[in-house]
Amino acid sequence: MTHALLVIDVQNDFCPGGALAVAGGDEIVSGIGALMDEFDAVILTQDWHPAGHSSFASSHGAAPMSMTEMPYGSQVLWPDHCIQGTGGAAFHTALDVDRADLIIRKGYNPAIDSYSAFFENDKTTPTGLEGYLRTRGITTLTLVGLATDFCVTYSAVDAARLGFGVTVRQDLCRAIDFDGSLAVAIAEMRDAGVTLV
Repeated sequence: MTHALLVIDVQNDFCPGGALAVAGGDEIVSGIGALMDEFDAVILTQDWHPAGHSSFASSHGAAPMSMTEMPYGSQVLWPDHCIQGTGGAAFHTALDVDRADLIIRKGYNPAIDSYSAFFENDKTTPTGLEGYLRTRGITTLTLVGLATDFCVTYSAVDAARLGFGVTVRQDLCRAIDFDGSLAVAIAEMRDAGVTLV
């Protein structure tokens, strides 16, 4: 067992009609499902925020998509999204959740956001995913999901820095592209040695 498919945040709030909808977010679900059987393991991530999370614009009386400084650095203030136990936090109904070996939840610490599947946004607090992959002998990852320029990129770059072989299937990702964020993310992934296909 060496190659895992890492499916990032294919949740209702990131799909059309959701609180933080990514254009075309639902278009990738069937393609991800078709890919699952090609991998030794399938891992899903799930954004899982408590109500009133510090990354929510509503917690600061600020406009959604504005910026603030947090102890760990710059933070986009998002619309309330993926609140624990809500329909918006649930996986897209067409995603084959039963195929997953592991579901890793992130963003549940109210004081810090967590884009990456590997670390919270302080870049030091681990989620436990690295240890899981290493104990299973997984050395190579293919990433798909939402959104390309935030959670997919953070996860891919962290995985590459941790020494995993990393490919991002751009056809099975969709981006928010907030203020040029997609171009920045693609450059960052390339610089980290991530293979983009």
